[in-house]
Amino acid sequence: MRRIGRYLVRGLLGRGGMSRVYLVELPPIGRMAALKRLEPDPLLLRLLGEDVLREMFLAEAVKMARLSHPHIAAVQDYDEADGRPFAVMDYHFLNVGVLIGERRRAELASRILRLDRALAIARETLEGLACLHHHGIVHLDIKPFNLLLDERGAVRIADFGLSRLRGERVKRPSHLNVGSPWYAAPEQERDPEGADERADLYALGVTCYRLLTGRLPGPAPEAPSRLNPDLDEGWDEWFRRLLDPDPARRFASAAAASAALEILEADWRRCQERICALETPPPPGRPAAAAPPRAAARKVAPAEAASRFGLDELRRPAAYARHAFAPEGAEILRDTANGLLWQRGGSPCPLGWREAHAYVERLNRMGAAGIRSWRLPTVEELLTLLAPTPHGADFCTEAPFDRLQRRLWSCDRRSFTAAWFVDLEAGFVSWLDFRARLFARAVSGGG
Repeated sequence: MRRIGRYLVRGLLGRGGMSRVYLVELPPIGRMAALKRLEPDPLLLRLLGEDVLREMFLAEAVKMARLSHPHIAAVQDYDEADGRPFAVMDYHFLNVGVLIGERRRAELASRILRLDRALAIARETLEGLACLHHHGIVHLDIKPFNLLLDERGAVRIADFGLSRLRGERVKRPSHLNVGSPWYAAPEQERDPEGADERADLYALGVTCYRLLTGRLPGPAPEAPSRLNPDLDEGWDEWFRRLLDPDPARRFASAAAASAALEILEADWRRCQERICALETPPPPGRPAAAAPPRAAARKVAPAEAASRFGLDELRRPAAYARHAFAPEGAEILRDTANGLLWQRGGSPCPLGWREAHAYVERLNRMGAAGIRSWRLPTVEELLTLLAPTPHGADFCTEAPFDRLQRRLWSCDRRSFTAAWFVDLEAGFVSWLDFRARLFARAVSGGG
């Protein structure tokens, strides 16, 4: 098995122009981590030279290691193996790019997040940026894929390869792009060395616009209030200030943008209280029972997922199932529409896929809630828990399940080393290595 220094390589997580990121394991304790190794693209190597790239790589690790903040990715180790330096960071299997389903062609539509989730991501990113900017660091590459999400969904800003200290002059070829297309502020192209903290706020504005509208703003962005019914003219002004081509007209700091966001959130919550006070509860009734979804575990390759699971191009349900949840005691919900019994909560902490199976086995040995037929659900069973992105009065319906368990393992495998999961918050299906840590929620019954 391949090693990098004392770390066992378990897979490739991603690659960029300057480096590759590997999933690694530290023996003998088995801790998983992300290892970023300097492996530059040949063109970049010719343009900059190895000495400059090594300096940039070390500078990134040093900047990250000096920061201690809950919304900034942490560096655990730095070393060199086979003549190449590497940095080791906490492993976070998910990021905002995956959450919204951003694709290689970034201009394609992405998933829209519920407003409260988008607010949390924006708030936490601004908190992390405030810390960076306080230390004089300009990130210069804020985008969804660089906003990692930990096991409980909190943001961790990552990838400081383009960052620099305030006033620092970095030697780069004049024709080398600084930042990511679609997200980089206009001044990063005109004067990359002169771009300051307000460039990060512009990139955050593009990211948040995408979270709430499913599209990129472009050079003449449409007012977001026309694209999302939860937004009003106050949001239009917030985005106008973040996305202004002139940095002088943007918010002066992350703290200022965050303060304005707090006002918008408070206004939205007051509006929701008024809506919910007027909302008439639906009449009692029970939808007709559907044929029980598949209950037997299955191995499904990615190319088959859309047809096997009934998904659209963004891996959401092509059609949402009807459900009717009724409590049976404090621990169980019965879905009378689909013939299923569900745990109201689930595992108290995230688990690997094999640990999730062991958790269900313990439930059966204990006879939890008087049941000994618990099992991990299939993807189709988990899809019955999903509904379209909520807007307006949809927020008035209290979620019947514990919202701690946002991402749930299914029993369905993608391969011999990976399994499918469902993200209940963003409403999509994806897969992860067995070692990734998600929650488990047991089900009983079905066909």
